[in-house]
Amino acid sequence: MSLLVGLTGGMGSGKTFSASIFKELGAHILDADLICRKLVEPGQPALKEISDCFGENILDGSGNLDRKKLARIIFNDPDKKKTLENILHPKVFAFEKEQYRNICQKDPQAMVIVDAALLIESGNYKNMDKVVVVNTDEKTQIERVVARGEWSRNEVVSRIKNQMPGKEKTRFADFILENSSDETRLRNQVKNLYQKLSLLAAENG
Repeated sequence: MSLLVGLTGGMGSGKTFSASIFKELGAHILDADLICRKLVEPGQPALKEISDCFGENILDGSGNLDRKKLARIIFNDPDKKKTLENILHPKVFAFEKEQYRNICQKDPQAMVIVDAALLIESGNYKNMDKVVVVNTDEKTQIERVVARGEWSRNEVVSRIKNQMPGKEKTRFADFILENSSDETRLRNQVKNLYQKLSLLAAENG
């Protein structure tokens, strides 16, 4: 009676906010980014593989992965980006599968949301029962990310252009959350979708 749902969307789409609402409503959340961080902690096999491929200077003075340095490298080199994905994605998928199994043992009626920016690009969407895409227009995306103050407008535009467009992501979606207006509207959409997914989870049983 459980249901595994993939949740994805581009930068500034509202994916993370949507995941937080699903969690409030009772869903279990598996955050792919947090899983990646866990898998590259000192002592983890993935970190050694990354340092072997990218050199030990990819680590900081404490032996931790220098994520910003790695991000700069893969952003400008598609081959190295693919190398990193080949190291991490299988490990992330295996970790998610194990966590899903553990959750379902404790809660056979669980709705588990996999919050993953690269759900589609990585092919992991094929492992989901349902796929949800949070979509917004590019102008709104840019304004939201720029407002965070982490990158300049040019950097934000470049990063968004380097991602799969939202409209293309929606081709893989079973459900679409449109988020080009305000949080209240998105919250209502998530609540309605949660009810639909809950019914699907019950039907799975």
